[in-house]
Amino acid sequence: MDKMLDFRTVHEATAGPRWQALFAHHWPAYEQWYLSEGERERPGYLACYNALRRHMPELLETYRALCDLAGGGDLAARFLSLYQPPPYITGCSQAVLASPESTVLARNYDYPPELCEGTILYTHWNARRVIAMTDCLWGVLDGMNDSGLAVSLAFGGRKAVGQGFGAPIILRYLLEFCDSVPEAAEVLARIPTHMAYNITVADAAGRYVTAMIAPDRRASIRRVPVATNHQKKIEWYAHALASETLIRERQLSILVDDEATTEERLIAAFSSPPLFRHDYRRGLGTVYTAVYRPVSGRAQFHWPGLTLDLGFDHFPEERITVRYGVRGLHSG
Repeated sequence: MDKMLDFRTVHEATAGPRWQALFAHHWPAYEQWYLSEGERERPGYLACYNALRRHMPELLETYRALCDLAGGGDLAARFLSLYQPPPYITGCSQAVLASPESTVLARNYDYPPELCEGTILYTHWNARRVIAMTDCLWGVLDGMNDSGLAVSLAFGGRKAVGQGFGAPIILRYLLEFCDSVPEAAEVLARIPTHMAYNITVADAAGRYVTAMIAPDRRASIRRVPVATNHQKKIEWYAHALASETLIRERQLSILVDDEATTEERLIAAFSSPPLFRHDYRRGLGTVYTAVYRPVSGRAQFHWPGLTLDLGFDHFPEERITVRYGVRGLHSG
């Protein structure tokens, strides 16, 4: 049976009624997920607030504003902190192609479509304007700010779970308060994460790193332009096999290392196997392709037969429906 997902572009500089409507729409499903292991498994409000205050204090004002818009409830506030959320597993491939003229960060997001929010949110909550594909209503799966910083996350392929934040709020923090890859790398080295993630960061100056972060060891931050779903070596063999992480990494490495690879060639590769995956039954199919150009401030989202071309000066609000099925993917 086919799965459907509506993607929406939402432009709201200061959080207000539009964000509030998104919260009201998605909260019932998120509440069920947040309580899936029992409420006692989730930290109390004070622990969540103190963790944010300690590690991302600049984000507190935005956090408080969103909690108010969400109704000021205890459970919603704990959820919105993204501190110690239930574990979740994604696929994903991401790569940077950097040259003196331009930088491109491209990625495929592989996940169950029915669990994806589908909101591309344009905000100006702090000093920087941000365009991002959201998760958990204000977290970031991938995105870019108007200082020329682009970010993307992929699951790190390890079972370790510990004390820390869900990666989407760490990416939100990067886009709200960092201008460059060196600044972002400092943040990624110090903020604790609850699971293993590979976070790729690129900037308008052509710099890039991939940070392999985890709850049980220090972050490994290296000048690597490619990331899929393992960290240095395979540790979770069943997931590595199902997600084809090594095959995808090899494909991307070959492309990025080839001097003849153009931006167009790299982006095209994300539209076909092994990078584009149709495994929707197991929740490992490609939900969308995102392409960020930090120099020009352009963001593109691709589905077969359809491209959304967005930017800080051009962000039409629209809604598109994508159908994911065994025979492929259709947009309309």
